Amino acid sequence: MVEIIEMFPVFLLIFVRVTSFFLMMPLFSYRTIPTTFKVGFGFFLAMILFADVDAAVLEIDGFYILLILKEALIGILLGFIAYLIMSAIQTAGGFIDFQMGFGMVNVMDPQTGAQSPLMGQYLYIISLFFLLMVNGHHLIIDGIYYSYQFIPLDKAWLPLGSEKMLQFILKSFSTMFMIALQMSLPIVGSLFLVDVALGITARTFPQLNIFVVGIPLKIGVSFLILIVVMGTMMAVVSRIFETMLTTMRGLLNLLGGL
Repeated sequence: MVEIIEMFPVFLLIFVRVTSFFLMMPLFSYRTIPTTFKVGFGFFLAMILFADVDAAVLEIDGFYILLILKEALIGILLGFIAYLIMSAIQTAGGFIDFQMGFGMVNVMDPQTGAQSPLMGQYLYIISLFFLLMVNGHHLIIDGIYYSYQFIPLDKAWLPLGSEKMLQFILKSFSTMFMIALQMSLPIVGSLFLVDVALGITARTFPQLNIFVVGIPLKIGVSFLILIVVMGTMMAVVSRIFETMLTTMRGLLNLLGGL
């Protein structure tokens, strides 16, 4: 009993990192998931990690408060970098919506409570189903599980102000936009050709109301191209999952000073 009480500060640090990770990570951070489930799942996951993590006995003092802040920051950063890469799907949907004529149409995302593009929300929901189907959520949990091999519990200093960290964050942003462009390029490129054809038609037949014909035509072509390239988009989504795991591993390397 005395040993359990002595190891409680270590368990609390693990619990803080896990629950902070759930605040930002995809799928587990949504408002539709009850808070009691998040806390309970984080508690049992922390118990599993507590059995594997080797840490010395810690005392609750001023240094321990810094460790708690450090653990919360690590969990939030890991969840944020995973969410950042997954945001490429909604960004691609925003590019598609702009070309389709749905640029002013947004839907309320019940998961996050924020407005998101129409096609972006559609693709994001399909991608989440795909993530669950390939057990990608297990790999996400592995990210927090193996984080203790890179960043020990008793390490209070993180190299957040280093130049490599800034370059890594900027590279992650650029990777997200690059993947979004790759996902949206087939539909955006096809709609550009449709715009060129409509422009030629408008010059050839001035009496034709091109705005009445053009908008339904662009929407129909968009859905037709989307059906054709959906398999390719899912291949890009699988690459997003790999990129997300690689990015999380790179962040852990930088935070761990490796």
